[in-house]
Amino acid sequence: MDADAQHFGNHLLIALPSLHDPNFERSVTLICQHDGEGAMGVMVNRPSDYTVGEVLQQMGVPCSDATLQAQIVLAGGPVHPERGFVLHGGDRAWDSSLVVGDGLYLTTSRDVLEAMARGEGPVRALVALGCAGWGEGQLEQELIDDSWLLVPNRHDVLFDLPMAQRWQAAAGSIGIDLLNLASHSGHA
Repeated sequence: MDADAQHFGNHLLIALPSLHDPNFERSVTLICQHDGEGAMGVMVNRPSDYTVGEVLQQMGVPCSDATLQAQIVLAGGPVHPERGFVLHGGDRAWDSSLVVGDGLYLTTSRDVLEAMARGEGPVRALVALGCAGWGEGQLEQELIDDSWLLVPNRHDVLFDLPMAQRWQAAAGSIGIDLLNLASHSGHA
């Protein structure tokens, strides 16, 4: 990535009403990595059909924490939907952790889920299946094409709000009401 290029890691990518791709319509994606080869992120407002308890059971990991077992797993994106990702806060990185931002990690290894099941994992965590990806220059072009709104990441949007409120709240963090935007846009 050249010195003038923008780095979008640790930002929330919000689908504008004009984006009608069923994979991303009304989605909020945390950009976890962005460099000259492209970008990777995890959608944080789409429930999957699974709970964390079902995932742990499939992995053979015992868990007696009913709250953790009932937590909904996110549909993180259309890329590698069979692969698990744990987006978590805290001050500890686990095996295969990527630092997303200050005190925010994306971990793909089993050890973080095992620790969560034992009650020793990060307090704030989202579990997702799949991720979203963009090739070199693709995300930048989609931003130019008015498909997305990019805002600084906020931990409260990720961890404190119900999934159904994250799309509007993420845009609202910079004063934009997505429900008032037209479902189409153009250039003058």
